[in-house]
Amino acid sequence: MKKLSSMIKSKKPLVIPGVYDAIGAKIAEKVGFNAMFQTGYGTSATLFGMPDYGFIGATETVDNARRISNAISVPLIVDSDTGYGNALSVWKLVKELEAAGAAGIFLEDQKWPKRCGHMQGKDVILQEEYTEKLGAAIDARENKDFIIVARTDSRATEGLDKAIERGLQNKKTGADAVFIEAPKSLDEMKRIGKEIKAPLVANMIEGGATPINSAETLSKIGFNIILYPLSVLFANTFATMNILQELKNTGTTSKYKQKVVNFDQFNNLVELDKFKKMETKYKFSKRK
Repeated sequence: MKKLSSMIKSKKPLVIPGVYDAIGAKIAEKVGFNAMFQTGYGTSATLFGMPDYGFIGATETVDNARRISNAISVPLIVDSDTGYGNALSVWKLVKELEAAGAAGIFLEDQKWPKRCGHMQGKDVILQEEYTEKLGAAIDARENKDFIIVARTDSRATEGLDKAIERGLQNKKTGADAVFIEAPKSLDEMKRIGKEIKAPLVANMIEGGATPINSAETLSKIGFNIILYPLSVLFANTFATMNILQELKNTGTTSKYKQKVVNFDQFNNLVELDKFKKMETKYKFSKRK
């Protein structure tokens, strides 16, 4: 497995899709992505059918990370929200995620209960408190290649100047990458790229607060990590709504025959043949 720590420092932009379950992660790997992101928004939506509004906790996050990590052979970085408590909670969470197979985390500075960074009404904790949590995360990791991305949501609450100040402090504390959530224009992103010399995250959400730009454009202004956290969730939701509406209206899905994988294709994706061979290998009769 290629190390995530080296990927984020490469001159070539690292485009990372968001996933929320093992099958989505396997598809992303099969397509050719070198890393992926476990989205908290998607985890909350798919586990509970609820918004990214502080409903998931450490247990759901770690359990999901373990399932996804076990299904893939590329690095997984996990949305760990605020760390679900104080600095000690963050320390424990990093230990558990590293043991579960994760290759890194995003840690944000919102007040709990948090909400999606592109929603209204969020607030942030004092920088001093966040620095304690970030320091605990850095101390907790045992593998130096486990990366810690420091996210601030202060652009919405304190303005861009303060957000950049927080980003610079987070870099000084020891974050491997800096993430200023929800800048409102490409000009704001250019300023972030100019003033913060560190691996930077650009968060591309369809319909979100930040304008979507190509990886090439973002790389030129200083962003190494190009995140598309919700594209899979939104696309799957669109496809599901369409095929179910067709089934409800007509009583059949025949219209979508060319727009879905078939039985054999899906079995190939989940490696059915591999397990058939294992089943044959371990049959008692073969050991006589």
